[in-house]
Amino acid sequence: MNILIVYAHPEPTSLTRQLVDVTAETMSAAGHTVTHSDLYGMKWKAVYDADDFPVRDNPERLSFIMESGHAYASGHQTPDVIAEQQKLLEADAVVLQFPLWWYGVPAILKGWIERVYAFGFAYGYQNGSNQFRFGEGILKGKRALVNVQAGGPAADYGPRGINGPIEQLLFPLTHGALFYPGMEVLPTHAVYGAAHVSTAEEVDTIKAAWRARLGGLFTDMPIPFRSQNGGDFPDRHTMAGHVAPGQTGLAAHFADLADA
Repeated sequence: MNILIVYAHPEPTSLTRQLVDVTAETMSAAGHTVTHSDLYGMKWKAVYDADDFPVRDNPERLSFIMESGHAYASGHQTPDVIAEQQKLLEADAVVLQFPLWWYGVPAILKGWIERVYAFGFAYGYQNGSNQFRFGEGILKGKRALVNVQAGGPAADYGPRGINGPIEQLLFPLTHGALFYPGMEVLPTHAVYGAAHVSTAEEVDTIKAAWRARLGGLFTDMPIPFRSQNGGDFPDRHTMAGHVAPGQTGLAAHFADLADA
């Protein structure tokens, strides 16, 4: 299988980068082909702006959807975006590794999503509508696994923890950026208390747990997100009344509420 590791941390000795090495070593040892997208190492351009469209469809007014679709369809995307899209298309699984910064992904990773997920590619797929999304799309059949390092203790992210459950905090990423274009998203692998890891023994324990988790990359059950076209959203917008009765908000999007 082809594994794409997308990671965001500027410090090569960080726990995140050490776990990236574990990913590469474990997957390679299992016979897989590993490709890297080291966003800081690549000096990835995080800001999505007019420079992303060297050949404009409308030079008078910048419409990101219009210009993104035009650039993708006409072959005028920037080379860095084309390269990342190709990595995604060739991957059988995508592993994202990053620290949790202000309850979300680092800006450079958000910028990778914004720039790579072109109209016609990750959204507006096939016919320019919302027909093929949330369970379908250009990345359908691929798997995604998120490894996040959180500074606070596990209690902060418990069902009643002060920060909120990690799967709900990362819903914009797992549901909105990975499941949206069709990927099967596995439950998040979080390392809690990462800011307080201080001994080699603690690091070894964390690495062993991550190594074991990688063993289920192609066999573990994905998060049971509700697909758009599976009957739960008859108009593609609002959940049917008989689905998750009495439930609202993010929890209603999980078919098995125990995973919400």
